[in-house]
Amino acid sequence: MNKIKSILKISFAFLMIIFLASVNNKDAKNKLINYVDPFIGSGGHGHVFVGANVPFGGVQVGPTNFNKGWDWSSSYHYSDSIVKGFCQLNVSGTGMSDLGELTIMPATGKVKTGAGTQNNHMAGYSSLYRKNKEFVSPGYYKVFLERYGIDVELTATERVGLHKYTFPKSDKSRVIIDLGEGSADRPTETYLKKINDTLFEGHRFSSGWAKDQWEFFSLIISKPVKEFLVYDRHKRFYVNEKKGDYVKGFLEFSTSRKEEIYVKMGVSTVSTKNALENLMTEMPGWDFEKVKKDAEEKWEKELSKIKIKTNDLKKKRIFYTAMYHTMIAPNLYHDINGEYRGTNKVVYKDNSFTNYTLFSLWDTYRAAHPLYTITHPERASDFINSMVKIYEHQGKLPVWHLRGNETNTMPGYSGVPVVIDAALKGLDNIDLEKIYEAAKTSAMGDFEPGVKELMEYGYIPADFMVESVASNMEYAIGDWGIAQLAKKLGKDEDYKYFKKRSKLYKEYFDKETEFMRGKLSDGSWRTPFDPVSAQHRINDYCEGNAWQYLWLVPQDPEGLIELLGGDYAFNEKLDKLFSMSSEQEIGASMDITGLIGQYAHGNEPSHHTTYMYAYSGQPYKIADKVRYINNELYTDQPDGLSGNEDCGQMSAWYIFSSIGFYPVNPSNGAYVFGSPLFDNVEIDVPGRKKFTVKTVNNSDENIYIQSVFLNGKKYDYSYITHKQITSGGELKFIMGSKPNYGFGVNKKYRPKSIVY
Repeated sequence: MNKIKSILKISFAFLMIIFLASVNNKDAKNKLINYVDPFIGSGGHGHVFVGANVPFGGVQVGPTNFNKGWDWSSSYHYSDSIVKGFCQLNVSGTGMSDLGELTIMPATGKVKTGAGTQNNHMAGYSSLYRKNKEFVSPGYYKVFLERYGIDVELTATERVGLHKYTFPKSDKSRVIIDLGEGSADRPTETYLKKINDTLFEGHRFSSGWAKDQWEFFSLIISKPVKEFLVYDRHKRFYVNEKKGDYVKGFLEFSTSRKEEIYVKMGVSTVSTKNALENLMTEMPGWDFEKVKKDAEEKWEKELSKIKIKTNDLKKKRIFYTAMYHTMIAPNLYHDINGEYRGTNKVVYKDNSFTNYTLFSLWDTYRAAHPLYTITHPERASDFINSMVKIYEHQGKLPVWHLRGNETNTMPGYSGVPVVIDAALKGLDNIDLEKIYEAAKTSAMGDFEPGVKELMEYGYIPADFMVESVASNMEYAIGDWGIAQLAKKLGKDEDYKYFKKRSKLYKEYFDKETEFMRGKLSDGSWRTPFDPVSAQHRINDYCEGNAWQYLWLVPQDPEGLIELLGGDYAFNEKLDKLFSMSSEQEIGASMDITGLIGQYAHGNEPSHHTTYMYAYSGQPYKIADKVRYINNELYTDQPDGLSGNEDCGQMSAWYIFSSIGFYPVNPSNGAYVFGSPLFDNVEIDVPGRKKFTVKTVNNSDENIYIQSVFLNGKKYDYSYITHKQITSGGELKFIMGSKPNYGFGVNKKYRPKSIVY
């Protein structure tokens, strides 16, 4: 009897093991990180970062190719096959190159004192690699170096990169620290010092897109170094520390077959001491699998904030990769002790909030930052407080902020809509008066090009600067937000002043051509005029033409409709935008991609345009266009983005539009309905609540909204508000194959400039 009991117990235990294993396997298979493919957008013009990082992390550890131009802006392109090292800092999806620095490279054989070149990589230490021996997933990267027979694996914490190198047998193995290498920048001072046989430290100061960048590091290697070779360019110095222009160090040792060598590097903008503290606090040991697992769990937690239900695995990959891309930047900026270096190069210590850098605001103010107010409200508050601190240090809100540097890239004071949106939505732990001060100050005087002339003339004369129309129209969007916050704070005179400025886009409207045109200081139009012409950084628009910029009035669609002669004329003009020829002239901006007619989805000024039909009473016309964009201009392939990712903006558009709505005016808390892709979407909102979007009769044919229900009640509006979403509940779309021409027609139910 006892024997039978023992057999039964063993059998039960065995079955439980099998059951638990199957459950664990199922759980592992269902993890959202498995639907993320970081290679999406690494080909074509997507420019995304490929490598290992954690959500909004301070380091981005990944492979570096030789920079061959625009499509290598993130230091990497899917088409490449030569790696010159593995850097600790990177940009993602930008249209400019920088970072790609603090380079480490494992090697064997004869010492090569430079990286080589694209045409002769064998002259240096660079190596070929093959795509079938390269793998990347959230928090992890792996590649095999063909030249050396070395397996490279990378993972990261918030401020530390961890490298694992599996070497072949060699008495001439090494790890190279090359402080000269970067992506399209120039080192101004490099410094490297050996502290002991396993600890090395130094700094790299550089000038590029970020004009005066300071980076400090501390590096620990798991195996004691037998010899430390120091070079500046190709000249050797027999020292243990060296300051120079292009300093590099060679950490020499021997290895046995398949010997694993680990390297970890902590980064700081303040000091090597802080870099070491970051390193030792976040990564005291050498457990690569634990660091990798922790990174994966951080990604899983963030991805789980939106859960979609669909049988289309391709769309699921696109969606969760898009979510992943929205969480690469902004980047954590302060050290673990709260210190960081401001734009004025002063070191500050502030533990009252989490400080961030890398704000691509001309891009991200449109959808990425509104998305953060829903999915990451606590981080959104930290983004705002970071931007306010930048204002305190440089006298204005950031325009395009990179590693403690103001690059002043792109027209407009695009930080204004972001801070105003947060203020009007009532985010926690932000100072409305300070935000207002920062926004107003940034919008006055000499801080941004053309503002002084705008205040004098009522417009920016085209003979005073290029991109005058684009700049003025971007300023008007910010001015609308300043007016709304002024009203909220009881500043009536300021409200009237900035409200008037928000409508100055009308100064550019030419009734004869029905376009926004460059206006000269004498009041005449710039000639000749071609509404399709998009000469890069030459004409009155920025990376666009008159057809694309006509619609850049998200703060006042009603005013634009009136200028164009009412709903019918507005819709007719908008129809033509999407139906006309997509042909581009020679010399047109290379950013104009993803064309439908002259609508350019590959560039941000167009991103709201499909949704403008809701303001003119024909919201059904949104459906076929957003469906086409979602299904054709976003794919799960390396060239799956129609333009630069731009630090999450391109992906944020997809996230919003695939759920079923989009923030046309990024500062008024309204989200205009389009055409939802998924059967069910569950969004985590503050207070442990859920906001669910259900789509009934969803299919590739049933793209048109027939009716809408909010919390079980018929809902006739063609938009929803931020407050309704964050209150939790259920939004239900009933879909059909033919338009409901009556939905959203009544002006009472259309979106408006003011919805708060």
